[in-house]
Amino acid sequence: MTSTAPSSTTGAIPDAAQAQRRILRVLVASQILSGAGLAAGVTVGALLAQDMLGTTSLAGLPSALFTAGSALTAVAVGRVSQARGRRPGLAAGYLTGAIGSVGVITAAVLDNPVLLFLALFVYGAGTATNLQARYAGADLADPAHRARAVSTVLVATTLGGVAGPNLAAPAGHLADGLGIPSLAGPFLLSGAAYALAALVLATCLRPDPLLVARSLAATEQSATTADTTASAQAGRGGVVLGALVMVLTQLVMVAIMTMTPVHMRDHGHGTAASGLVIAVHIGAMYLPSPLTGWLVDRFGRLKVAAASGLTLLAAGIVAADAPGDSVAVLALALALLGLGWNFGLVSGTAIITDTVPLATRAKTQGMVDVSIAIAGAAGGISSGIVVAATSYPVLALTGGVLALAVLPAVAATAYRR
Repeated sequence: MTSTAPSSTTGAIPDAAQAQRRILRVLVASQILSGAGLAAGVTVGALLAQDMLGTTSLAGLPSALFTAGSALTAVAVGRVSQARGRRPGLAAGYLTGAIGSVGVITAAVLDNPVLLFLALFVYGAGTATNLQARYAGADLADPAHRARAVSTVLVATTLGGVAGPNLAAPAGHLADGLGIPSLAGPFLLSGAAYALAALVLATCLRPDPLLVARSLAATEQSATTADTTASAQAGRGGVVLGALVMVLTQLVMVAIMTMTPVHMRDHGHGTAASGLVIAVHIGAMYLPSPLTGWLVDRFGRLKVAAASGLTLLAAGIVAADAPGDSVAVLALALALLGLGWNFGLVSGTAIITDTVPLATRAKTQGMVDVSIAIAGAAGGISSGIVVAATSYPVLALTGGVLALAVLPAVAATAYRR
């Protein structure tokens, strides 16, 4: 037994580049599936709660709940990954998301709001795992190309993310045929997608990227030196800055995104129209990732982080000024919203990965994602309250202005360097 483990580990070390290519292929496959699961639930979660509760003020609660659930999962996935590697951590997270989807369907059939909220909390595991997968893409990446490795994983979510909302209406028809409320139909899709993503990772994510990266760092002094140098360059405030960028972009994105389907339905649009707008939004969240990764590696983390705040401001202004009957303008606003989020996520992830050493990387990344999830929960639950008290344009404009808080943080970090 003692000879098997070292042999397996050392055998992986000379082929690290080849292992990275295989790992990225597996992550891409799992992200395509999980993207469909994530987007399907986002599309109808607020509408399902609104129908059950009969009020708009709590329509943001589903987003808050599955985002809060993702906070707990981020801790768990980070700790499992730290102890046993990325493969068991990510697979368990997606499987938990699939269980949550089944719970949402059951709650809809029973018309039980309490069960719905509990199930949405569990469903949030899929959201957290979807985000945690980006770190796995960077574990074996060269420091100069980390942002591009992260972006490769993120862009894979686009295919499933765009398909998921557009399958909301067909999934609703399928649910009707099975005697399930139509708004719960997309959770049939999300449950199957998350379960398949878990299966792909559990069976195919070999070698484990985090474990191989540790072996490289322990065996080759140059790898350790490179990691230490990258951390020193990022500065001691790197974790704080990276977390702040991702927290702000997540809060603003979730708040505006959550209430857009409700706003559209209030203006006479159906599920297909809101599904299209959310599909455009999800596409903008992930599709630009290769370009964003190149920009981050080429021009630096700070410049792209600053661009995220400005892009989110533009999204808020366009959404606030959009005519309620214009699907095209709302789609443009949500596209800008997704792009600003993408800028913040890729740049923030690169900052975090540069800063944190391998010995504590997965655990720290999990804790950072907890902050992101909490911010998303705050954005989700406050969005319904703000819209009920004021209006959707006020929510959109407030979110855009709030995103500008990224700029002084980036400026302060640049000044210290």
